Amino acid sequence: MSSSSAHRQFVLREARAADLETILALNCEWERVTSPLTLDALSRLHNLATAHLVAVEGDSVLGFLLAFGPGVGYDSPNYRWFDDVSDDFLYIDRVVVSSAAQRSGVGAALYSEVFDRAREQGVSRVVCEVDIEPLNAASDAFHRRRGFVEVGTQSVAAGSKVVSLRECALR
Repeated sequence: MSSSSAHRQFVLREARAADLETILALNCEWERVTSPLTLDALSRLHNLATAHLVAVEGDSVLGFLLAFGPGVGYDSPNYRWFDDVSDDFLYIDRVVVSSAAQRSGVGAALYSEVFDRAREQGVSRVVCEVDIEPLNAASDAFHRRRGFVEVGTQSVAAGSKVVSLRECALR
């Protein structure tokens, strides 16, 4: 899939093992609003993922999205919350866009692709979490614009964060 915005041309594709170090660097850039990862942990998530997409411009990875279906061996407390209550979802674990590509349509394109894939697979909802304490205002606004609604909250990261657990119904 190809996308463009006013200034950027990028292509969406499945992440490859060769992308993992760049993906890890992007995650580190935004670790304050995602969560820490090691290369081993990222490699494990890559192998478990239902969708692991990257937006690339030439040889540069501008952003990535990791998503998981139900029943995978992922120990994230937010993923487990959804997995405990449903077997019909696609969970977006993290989406990260490089600082240089913010507001260029990369995040929206990644979400559009994952929504299309979920519909093709007959999944009825896409789910995620958004930090609300401390508030990640950009993520909150991004998800609200896409129709995500809160279905629960929980404290994570040894009580240092509270997340809003959200879903967007596809049908």
